[in-house]
Amino acid sequence: MEIERRDFLKTTGKAISAGAAALALGGKILGANDRVRVAICGLRGRGVDHIHGFHHVPGVEIAAMCDVDESVLNQRLSDVEKLGAPKPNGYGDIRKLLEDKEIDAVSIATPNHWHSLIGIWTCQAGKDVYVEKPCSHNWFEGRQLVRAVKKYNRICQHGSQSRSNPGMIEAIRHLRDGTIGDVYMARALCFKWRNTIGKAPQEPVPAGVNYDLWTGPAPLKPFTKNRFHYNWHWIWDTGNGDIGNQAIHEIDIARWGLGVGFPLSVSSMGGHFMFDDDQETPNTLNTAVYFNDSNGKRRLMEIEVRHWITNHEAEIGSGAYGRSAVPPAGIKPASYKVPVPRQQALGPQDAKTNTIGNIFYGSKGVLAIDGYDAYKTWLTNQLEPGPSGKASGDHYANFIECVRSRRAEDIHSPIEEAHISTTVLHLANASYRLGRTLNFDPAKEQVIGDEEATRMLRGTYRAPYVVPEEI
Repeated sequence: MEIERRDFLKTTGKAISAGAAALALGGKILGANDRVRVAICGLRGRGVDHIHGFHHVPGVEIAAMCDVDESVLNQRLSDVEKLGAPKPNGYGDIRKLLEDKEIDAVSIATPNHWHSLIGIWTCQAGKDVYVEKPCSHNWFEGRQLVRAVKKYNRICQHGSQSRSNPGMIEAIRHLRDGTIGDVYMARALCFKWRNTIGKAPQEPVPAGVNYDLWTGPAPLKPFTKNRFHYNWHWIWDTGNGDIGNQAIHEIDIARWGLGVGFPLSVSSMGGHFMFDDDQETPNTLNTAVYFNDSNGKRRLMEIEVRHWITNHEAEIGSGAYGRSAVPPAGIKPASYKVPVPRQQALGPQDAKTNTIGNIFYGSKGVLAIDGYDAYKTWLTNQLEPGPSGKASGDHYANFIECVRSRRAEDIHSPIEEAHISTTVLHLANASYRLGRTLNFDPAKEQVIGDEEATRMLRGTYRAPYVVPEEI
């Protein structure tokens, strides 16, 4: 790969300097050697990655942790100590954590329906924000989070880690430089092995769980295991389906590569196929999204979500890109053996890996992305092999670098861009649920002539967990 050293340092966050000048942060003065004190909220799933991610960034202390499940909280507090770090303060309520004036930044890895509200509260408390994807559970609260970040002059990083990877930056550069010609279409692929979640009966709330607080802004409904840990992704009150769980990464990469902003129209079709269970969101979804680029040219994005048997398009997920194939859901990467690429027909070992990535189509060729850090190209109408490469960066380090420098312009995944990509997924889900195409005004950020869709994109809230109308 041809990545200049200065670009690599910038994009990986390795330019953090122990001799950085003193700067103002949330009413405090951070000296050159002061530690950035981070709190992590939401600790069971993605929060574990946040613990390891921030632990390895120089000059960071995981000073506090928050979870509504006491058993999970206590386990993670112990895990941090096992890493050789001081034991953080533990909280069961994010509102109490935000009262701690020594916390500089909050990292949010909660279920989706809490992302924007905790982000807004964090901004109002004078702290910086790292928020997992998707940044919002509906369009309205995403816009409000953008406004809060701007009003309170906060640093905000969205969990679209591909934007910190030099491999992706180089792939996007090829698209910009015309390597595959005029890029007219991108496909965002999310083919993940997702088994049935079954049907779960109502049961008592587990000991040590504050279920009312976990439910937060959503309607309070009887407890079932399928409304709780991880399976909340497949319930509309709390999740956004796999298009909001995994495909949001691919949507963001596709939009980045096409060089487009808010869409003009969105049309989705799909359904919940094959299984009879508690899942409400579709497990198969096909979405077409039209945009105008900065030159007024029409661009197309296709978003494809599949939940079961599929094929490895453009070798994505086969291991052919020199990166680890994405294992099926529920399989820990440490115990997963990457299949060896083969030329013959796909066998069971090859087939049962996820196909997560993007394919861009241009007038002179094709560029495909496997996961978040590797790409290949095929050029001319003969599809001859062209440039390829892979390289990973450090999204957490980029955030901490900007927390210290106060240079919001250096954030790799700014909340403004995240909100645009997340709006695409909200429009896609709304189109699916309503059964019709939605036309969108990019300048006004409004659905055109569809009050029902507008209400759906607005969402509802259970007091006191309400996203404010005025920021």
